[in-house]
Amino acid sequence: MPLHNQDALPFAHLSAPNSSLYRDILRAFARAKERFIVHLRPEDVAAELRRDSDEQVVAALGKLVEWGNLRADADTSRVTSVEDFHRRRFLFQLTSAGHAAEQAIAFYEEAIGRRGSLQSVALGDIAEQLQSLASLAREPDPDPAKVHLLLLSLAERFSSLADNAQAFMASLRRAIDFSDGDVAGFIAYKERLIDYINRFIADLANSGARIAMLLTELETCGHERLLRQAARREAADALPEGDDAAEAYVRAESAAFTSWQNRWRGLKDWFLSNDAGRSSQARLLRQAAITAIKQLIDTVGLLNERRSGRSDRSADFRVLARWFAEASDEEAMHRLWRAAFGLTPARHLTVTPATLEEWRDLPASIPWNAAPPIRISPQLRRTGSYERRGKPNKVTDRSQGRRLLREHAEREAAETAAARARLHTEGPILLSDLGTLDPLAFRLFLALMGDALAARHPGETEVKTVTGDGSMEVRLTVVPDGGLVRIHTENGVLTGPEHLIEITDLMAAS
Repeated sequence: MPLHNQDALPFAHLSAPNSSLYRDILRAFARAKERFIVHLRPEDVAAELRRDSDEQVVAALGKLVEWGNLRADADTSRVTSVEDFHRRRFLFQLTSAGHAAEQAIAFYEEAIGRRGSLQSVALGDIAEQLQSLASLAREPDPDPAKVHLLLLSLAERFSSLADNAQAFMASLRRAIDFSDGDVAGFIAYKERLIDYINRFIADLANSGARIAMLLTELETCGHERLLRQAARREAADALPEGDDAAEAYVRAESAAFTSWQNRWRGLKDWFLSNDAGRSSQARLLRQAAITAIKQLIDTVGLLNERRSGRSDRSADFRVLARWFAEASDEEAMHRLWRAAFGLTPARHLTVTPATLEEWRDLPASIPWNAAPPIRISPQLRRTGSYERRGKPNKVTDRSQGRRLLREHAEREAAETAAARARLHTEGPILLSDLGTLDPLAFRLFLALMGDALAARHPGETEVKTVTGDGSMEVRLTVVPDGGLVRIHTENGVLTGPEHLIEITDLMAAS
């Protein structure tokens, strides 16, 4: 008869003594299952663990059987004598509860260690799948199988994009919170990371605009008809409940349709802002990525300050806390306190006439912390004298540094003004008529497009917005059947749907 536990506790081994051995044994069974091997003998497990088949492995297998992770069946395949028959020999295999526990632990470890990524390729795939759906939506009788497969592929790609973006931003926050370790490696990694985020921001502005336009087009063509077709195909595979198969089918179709509506709403919330003023997740992700770049730069600046020997108050307090922990007794702690913070009696100081005047009418019973303080010079604190001896410090001439900073600020302002002037239009023009843009003007153009597309609500064909600093105004209008436009830059070619655009330099107008 097989040995197994009816009251399975498949996670009990995680908190038991010698849990690392239990985990190694269960991983060996999981790997064997991947190789389509069902049963393992104790010596097979020991070989997987690269150790001798000892009593510890056998005892661990017995405990895992008690907890319900493994099932033990009598091994009669090698019985050649009566003595072999009476000797306890077992074949072990994972139970359904043990297999489910291994899957749950593997999923948890993967989720905890996941760093995620910003998937620019996924943005392009989502746009292509939506384009195919839009083509099907324009047909009078679209193929339900094609619609269902496209929606499944779209849901899987979008779920991967959202999960990876969330995991990436979480891992990025952990990287920004970095304080110790390989500082030089982190600084080198920062440069590559900022370039990576910048590329994704550009792709998000480009593909996000196309996705938002396709979502609006699909809703105009009747996207719920496609969702209903997918729900009917899924309901066809539903298990009948009771005698009324028709009623079970209706319930399954309704549940599937509600599920697809919820997924579609999530897709809309990611790429389209709503009428209530809620920003889309794509815009929030773009803002979070820009903020992360700033925080990365600040973190690198802080690390450079630490390496250059500048004062770090948090590190000083940690060292002081370690000194307190290593003090031999309370008296040593009090001496360390007085030396560190200087809160020692000041009776040796001469009381000034001003202090005596403040103390004149004070009763003797007033607490010391409520009495007027003794005001002394910081110079007296450092040197014991009010007067400073020696030659005064030479005044540092900082005119050269101020001049360089002023020239840099003026040059940067001039370049920004030139970029605004390059993008300024004397009225609405087509995107295809913008011509070739230099890198600075192109970055400013991407920011303008991102703000305009994020401010456009579902169903709108025209949007008008002003940049956050109030320097520029952009008006964007969809061109029906305008096709795709290609804007050439030194960094590559930006491709997107044709629009009418009007850009006004408010700084020049004022």
